[in-house]
Amino acid sequence: MLAFAHRRPAPLSDAHAIELIERPDPVPGPHDLLVRVRAVSVNPVDVKVRAGMPLPEGADARVLGWDAAGTVLAVGDAVSGFAAGDRVWYAGAIDRPGSHAERQLVDHRLVGHMPASWGFDDAAALPLTAITAWELLFDRLGVPRDGGAGQRLLVVGAAGGVGSVLVQLARRLTRLEVIGTASRPESAAWVREMGAHHVVDHSRPLDQALAEAGLGPVHLVASLTQTEQHYAALVEALAPQGRLALIDDLAQGLDVRALKRKSLSLHWEMMFTRSLYGTADMARQGALLDEVAALADAGVLRSTRARHLGALGVDTLREAHAQVESGRTVGKIVLGGFPG
Repeated sequence: MLAFAHRRPAPLSDAHAIELIERPDPVPGPHDLLVRVRAVSVNPVDVKVRAGMPLPEGADARVLGWDAAGTVLAVGDAVSGFAAGDRVWYAGAIDRPGSHAERQLVDHRLVGHMPASWGFDDAAALPLTAITAWELLFDRLGVPRDGGAGQRLLVVGAAGGVGSVLVQLARRLTRLEVIGTASRPESAAWVREMGAHHVVDHSRPLDQALAEAGLGPVHLVASLTQTEQHYAALVEALAPQGRLALIDDLAQGLDVRALKRKSLSLHWEMMFTRSLYGTADMARQGALLDEVAALADAGVLRSTRARHLGALGVDTLREAHAQVESGRTVGKIVLGGFPG
């Protein structure tokens, strides 16, 4: 089969940063689904892996991609709940070959059934960001379904992929007052469209922007980007005993002593944790995606697909990576599967 991969960490300026390669047809293990990939989306993790993650020992290339929608071709002996022909969506596992391929193996416990009312392109935009946003809101920040009345949630970087889903979940499944940050008119409009009650400009000190808008203090923060830049302002803006959750990589780390005076708590979210460690609740990700699909079919959630760049190809993937690297994307960038 054909796939898109990198052979070494490389910037996009490197001619070999993304290559078309050939791989043996994958054979399902006991817990695996073999999926024909019909559409994918590109996330910051794709850029980070391509640019900076060494190959596994003994490997000559790594297939990229951690979001997909497709059709089940075959199932492993220990698989339940899936059959050939099922339409599925998933983000997969960071330590297995990715979705930018004609066919992919994925553990069935990480897979959900696609929304029945959506096509592959709309579905491919959501799995990784939906899992991340769901785990952030309900698992890390500990907000109960239909809970949070009287509390404010601040979502930093709300126009991006995770933020676009998180704002929807918080607005529609909780009673939180949702504040999103954005710095451009088009991104601010997108955040409002996703359902935020308020939008503030993160190009300014956030504690000041919130105070001037009459929106401080906040009780919960989901910091999705540039946490180091905003950290002092977020500590200032948080109410005593508030919670700060984050997903972005930090260049130097944070001084957690700043959290002590207010008894603030810090929570990390990484959606690959369950698959990396084979946790006892690993199947929760598949169940979560089924819940999101039901919400999508009920019209509660919408796709965050903002751009479609055409079929998978070296040029279209390069363009998608370049846009994600710019830090100015709104929603998600989607590509179709291999032509034919």
